[in-house]
Amino acid sequence: MDFEIVSEITQIETIAVGVGVRDGKKLRRLYGAGRWRKLKGIASVRLLSGKIRTAEIHWYEAHGIGKREFKLKLPFLD
Repeated sequence: MDFEIVSEITQIETIAVGVGVRDGKKLRRLYGAGRWRKLKGIASVRLLSGKIRTAEIHWYEAHGIGKREFKLKLPFLD
């Protein structure tokens, strides 16, 4: 599902760190070595249809590399 984040991400929580990140090997290969973390948070997103909804978002992040591979979790929160 394609979407655009249109608000600040709030209520950020860490789900996994280091070896707990299942896709760690793929992340290091694609984006480089780092202390990869999987995080989740709440944000408003614009869907392809143009609707703006509040949703839970998951992504990976490493210091010096940034946020990568955003995923939208369903169902929507609003």
